[in-house]
Amino acid sequence: MLGDALRAVGYSEAAVTRLLGDEAYSDGREDVPVAERRLPGTPLGTVVRAFFLELPVPTRDAVRALGRGGLDALATTGLAEIGDEVVPLGRILPVGDLLIASDDFPDEDGEQPADYVAAYTPTSRILDSLTPRRRVARALDVGTGSGVQALLTARHAGHVVATDVNARALAYTELNAALNGMENVECRQGSLFEPAGGEQFELITCNAPYVVSPEKRWAYRDSGFQADEISERVVRGAADHLAEGGFATLLVSWIAGDPDEPDERPLAWTETIGCDSWIIPIWGSDALGHAATWNDQLADDDERFAAALDTWTDYLAGLGVRWVSEGAVLLRRSRGPRFTARVDEVDEDDLEDAGEQIERAFEARARLSELRRPADLLDARLAVAAPLLLEHELEPRRGRTAVVAASLQVAEGTQSTVDASPRALELVAALDGTKRLGDLVQASAERLGLSESETSQLRREVLEACRELLELGALRFQ
Repeated sequence: MLGDALRAVGYSEAAVTRLLGDEAYSDGREDVPVAERRLPGTPLGTVVRAFFLELPVPTRDAVRALGRGGLDALATTGLAEIGDEVVPLGRILPVGDLLIASDDFPDEDGEQPADYVAAYTPTSRILDSLTPRRRVARALDVGTGSGVQALLTARHAGHVVATDVNARALAYTELNAALNGMENVECRQGSLFEPAGGEQFELITCNAPYVVSPEKRWAYRDSGFQADEISERVVRGAADHLAEGGFATLLVSWIAGDPDEPDERPLAWTETIGCDSWIIPIWGSDALGHAATWNDQLADDDERFAAALDTWTDYLAGLGVRWVSEGAVLLRRSRGPRFTARVDEVDEDDLEDAGEQIERAFEARARLSELRRPADLLDARLAVAAPLLLEHELEPRRGRTAVVAASLQVAEGTQSTVDASPRALELVAALDGTKRLGDLVQASAERLGLSESETSQLRREVLEACRELLELGALRFQ
């Protein structure tokens, strides 16, 4: 009833951004006074005040917005105290076409309780963007929190198991499933994969408390495991529970003693787990930067902030940590016998929905692993599978303009870029699957009047660019 009432008044992500601006979801409690002044005195404005900004509203206005039945339903959830005013005790955020209840906003002094439950954080968005959304029968969301990832998956899965060690998080997940009319989400309490037993799933997501931390302060942040042990457990546990052909999207972190070799640990984790892997670093910092980032809620208290920095940097120094990375590990369970791994940095600000790209990338890598020799790719027919942006770098030379370099960007998903010679990328960008790659290279060389050595060079450049773009999901086999 509450979900129906909120939707009936037009409470949606689009409505919030229309009223409060594009930065509404990243604003903090300090921005609430300004945001409140932007709201109209309409039923929708009342709902945004109460559930997005967490401000008390007169009960008569809440009845006008939600109806008496909606207000009674709100009281039943325990998300508000109702008297002369409706006083919110939590937050209900529209996330896409979902409504997600949680404990946001965090307390201004950073003193939220140990079992605090967040809604849709920046890491939630990254996990959502990197998750393939094909139809599956069974899915698993580990460390579900508010249940947002489980609910996003429930739209394309027959049954979703959501696990969390935090009982309060599971209560929110059950409430949010009801709020969105979903009956295919099953909550199980326990640590990581323990509640899943020996079951297998076609899709696994995880946004566990992966922060490398000396504390055990908040369930959503601190796992209590040493160093990056929880991340290794998540990667290995996901591989153990993936069905044949299944995908896993896991947000994790990892440590390094050498900043110039930051990704050795996740490469070692994925070497023997029977899955193809794609390691995606998104953030990275030295020990002091890591400590400052995860204690920024104390920045206004010089003494407490300094003490936290000392505790965290001493802890990291004791582990020999000079660099900490945070990002995603993507897995696909395959038959093998050879398994591939690659590492690509992704800019958080550039990342868009990459689910279909990820599926194409792993499928292409499986096909590439079947080739006996790299040159056998010349026999394939390839086609562009994603929007591509071809850029040329121009330079004036003796009264004319010369093309001196080129790059090809995947203009969606991970927004990855491949550099190569202009003539190689121009050929690749025009692939339509109708002719063998080798024939296209030969025809291009003849049209350009290239020598035999120049033709060989073009062939090598095209093969390298095509292989890279296939592994990035920008090209496909026909």
